[in-house]
Amino acid sequence: MLPDKLSSIFRTKQKSYKMVLVLSLIELYQQTHSLYFPLGMIAERFLAYFQENSKLGERVDSPPLGKASHWDDFTLSQTISLLKTPLEALSTILEVDHGKETVTFRPDIADKLDDHVIQELKEYALTELHNYNDKLGESVFSIRNALSEIMNSYIVARNKAFAGHSLGTLFRQTIPEQLRSLSFIDPNYKIQGSVGQGNWANIPWIAVMDKRLTDTTQHGEYIVYLFSEDMESVYLTLAQGVTVPKDELGKKEGYHYLEQKASELRQLLPLEGLQKDDGINLTSRSGLGRDYQVSTVAYIRYDRNAIPDDDQLLADLENVVSNYKMYVDHVIKNKGVNEEVPSKEEKESPSLSSLTVPEQIEQIQSYISHRGFHYPHGLIENLYLSLKTKPFVILAGVSGTGKTKLVKLFAEALGATGDNGQFTLIPVRPDWSDPSDLLGYKDLSGVFRPGRLAEVLVEASQPENQHKPYFVCLDEMNLARVEYYFSDVLSVIETQEWKQDRIVTSKLINRESLLPEDQSVYGDLSIPDNVYLIGTVNMDETTHPFSKKVLDRANTIEFNYIDLQQYPSLEPQDEGAPMPVHNSFLRSEYLQLVDVYSEYTELVHATTEKLVKINLILEEIHSHVGFRIRDSICFYMVYNQRHELLSNDEAFDLQLLQKILPRVQGSSLSVKRVLLKLLQGALGRTLPVSELMDDASEIYLKWNDNEEENKAKHPLSARKIAFMLRRLEEDGFTSYWLS
Repeated sequence: MLPDKLSSIFRTKQKSYKMVLVLSLIELYQQTHSLYFPLGMIAERFLAYFQENSKLGERVDSPPLGKASHWDDFTLSQTISLLKTPLEALSTILEVDHGKETVTFRPDIADKLDDHVIQELKEYALTELHNYNDKLGESVFSIRNALSEIMNSYIVARNKAFAGHSLGTLFRQTIPEQLRSLSFIDPNYKIQGSVGQGNWANIPWIAVMDKRLTDTTQHGEYIVYLFSEDMESVYLTLAQGVTVPKDELGKKEGYHYLEQKASELRQLLPLEGLQKDDGINLTSRSGLGRDYQVSTVAYIRYDRNAIPDDDQLLADLENVVSNYKMYVDHVIKNKGVNEEVPSKEEKESPSLSSLTVPEQIEQIQSYISHRGFHYPHGLIENLYLSLKTKPFVILAGVSGTGKTKLVKLFAEALGATGDNGQFTLIPVRPDWSDPSDLLGYKDLSGVFRPGRLAEVLVEASQPENQHKPYFVCLDEMNLARVEYYFSDVLSVIETQEWKQDRIVTSKLINRESLLPEDQSVYGDLSIPDNVYLIGTVNMDETTHPFSKKVLDRANTIEFNYIDLQQYPSLEPQDEGAPMPVHNSFLRSEYLQLVDVYSEYTELVHATTEKLVKINLILEEIHSHVGFRIRDSICFYMVYNQRHELLSNDEAFDLQLLQKILPRVQGSSLSVKRVLLKLLQGALGRTLPVSELMDDASEIYLKWNDNEEENKAKHPLSARKIAFMLRRLEEDGFTSYWLS
């Protein structure tokens, strides 16, 4: 049996060079019985193999393109240069003495070599070479054809169904598998391609990562093919992960760090044949494309109509890999010296996940489903985006739909439980009429008695806890009038501002009214940026309605569509494990529109134009929205586009449903006219509004039969509006809550 290191040396191969090199070494050994081989003699035997077999008409690899058309024209010096690739690929068993121009086996391999092992190695190489040459007549993978196929078909594919598309297979399986077979690709490299998670990515990519540095594109350094959004070009780049630096340092400082690191790498590495400027152009818009541009160290650009041949593409890739290996060796040699993203704070905190946001959300969904609970498609993405937009969300619907359970499971999936104090359930009582039950009160002796929410805020504000998310579930929050007991919290939420890289609010409790011993604990109490408030509400005759003050400050997610035919799985289920997250996963990043305007100008304009049209409709019943809702919806759309969770139409549909429609209620004809006009926008087509003013039953009857859902631009909002119209015609009054 061959030693382990010898038995797998041909597992990855791009051409026959490794097998021919080993056979050349064995031939020299059998002639000289020496394990020290002059490079020139190796090259002679290596070249002789290809020249002799070509003359005999045998199938062999052609010479490298651009070097010679036939092996007879290939020179010895060219052969010595060519040998660098297989020698590097066999560096686990071979050593090269460049000074003496000799090659030998590494000591641990040489000790195991005897005539029996040499003969077995020869048979192994001959078998692999024979099998390889037999396949030369078959069709082979072409990286040029793959890149061309992507750039010629991706834009059309984006308008088609995401699931099961052949481009997904090309990115995730075919190309990575072929790249792994290249002789210069280290077997320990992780190769991954992505066209998005659930929706088409604007900038698809294929990355090559050394797992000693990183196994994710979120941090560290790696090689990546980046396709421009217009599919006119693809860039082979040496790049850096951008997500973790941005989350750790904030966007401005994160960009500065990446630019500084790129400059350092450009000085450290030769990067011959690569562009080392800021000329990479993936997109004219903001978002991930802009992030990728900032993080790029060096690149080679290929235009769609001028993609070079496979040999040039492979030579370029090998060049970048060579530079990458130099950098990896440098990092390992100087491990721990200025290679990590600098931490802003010297404190214990949950580690930043190496997963993308879509991957983290997929893990949340998996955790919840493994516990026997199933929620509608897109709900977890919606809840995440809503919390990211503003840390106050309302879950509304009929009793028993799993609202409270969703909050608990969502928190648990992120490592926040009742046991560790990061999840708190506060049942609301019907007799609450002021903030004292939540925040606390002074007893007759003047001592402050904190409410349950105050206790959570104190705990979450501790320096060692500031990077852990804390969830507070206000259960049945509208059993009492929300404006009475929650008004102080609602007002303080609106005072959020950035201060020393944290989001802070005004104080909740008057410091001067407290005793000295209470001032140190509660005197500076505010709402920290790691606390998330989620209220559950049942809308029926026993509960109180919400005012616009409450609705303006929350995303209202409705639970009214129930599938009772969801049964527990009889198959054994993996329990799934919680995934503790850093607070940056949920924390808001934008508080004012100016924070996103320069980066997401096009998206902000498009969203605002839609809201302007909606406002013209809502003005008729004095329900038009202001800047607070405009900004909130824009933030939601920005987070969605940045993390590629939902399509823009799906995201705006949810915002129309959650931020606009809850404001519409009444019994007048004006309300009906407004609903019909809003329905036109949701359906994406014109309606005979004047005719439907007398009888709109044809609208909601179609929705009862599910005839309209697949035709609507914003189906969730259209369905809701149809049911609100039905309630208006049947009962003479309608409201978002009564459908």
